[in-house]
Amino acid sequence: MILVDTGPLVAACNPADAGHAACRRVFAGLNEESATTTPVLTEAFHLLRQSKRRMSLMEIVRHRGVTVATLEDRDLERCFELMVQYGDAPMDFADASLVAVAERTGIDRVFTLDRRHFAVYRMKRGHRHVPFTIIGPEGPEPPTVRESAEPYGARSLEPTAESALADVRKALDRLERTLMT
Repeated sequence: MILVDTGPLVAACNPADAGHAACRRVFAGLNEESATTTPVLTEAFHLLRQSKRRMSLMEIVRHRGVTVATLEDRDLERCFELMVQYGDAPMDFADASLVAVAERTGIDRVFTLDRRHFAVYRMKRGHRHVPFTIIGPEGPEPPTVRESAEPYGARSLEPTAESALADVRKALDRLERTLMT
C-alpha cells in the first residue's frame, strides 16, 4: 500500500500542471493499492478549481484508483500533535493525516511531490521515529500550477528566500529565549 499526497492527485488531474505527465506515469506504474485521506482530498478539490478537473479526481476515487483511509479519533488527536511538533515546517492538516494513518497502519511509503516536507517528517514506531520512503517522479520538485483566478487576491504559497530567512530568525529567537529560561 502506498499513501498518496495532494500534489500527485492535483497534477494527475490537471494537464496544465508541470508534473502532470510524470505523475500519470507513476500512477500507471504502481503495482499495488494506493490510499489517501479525506483532508488530502479536500485540499486537492480546493486546488482543482475547474469542474472538469474535479470530475477527473472524482472518477479516480470512484473507480478505486485511490481508496480513502478513514481517520479515527486517535488519528485526529495525533494530527494535532504532529502539527504542533512540526510547527516550524509548517505541517498542514493534510500532511498530518497521512503521517497519522502511516503510523497506525504501518505504511511507510508516500507518493508525493512535496519532498521538502516528507523528507523531514518521521513516523513514530514504538520508541523510534523512521523516515518515509518517497515515491514520485525523479528530478526536482515540479511547481504546482494553480488555476489563474486566485480567490481573494491570494498569493503563491512558495516561500521566498526572504520569508524563509525570516522564519529561521524567528525560530532561532525562540530557541534562544527557551535556552535562557
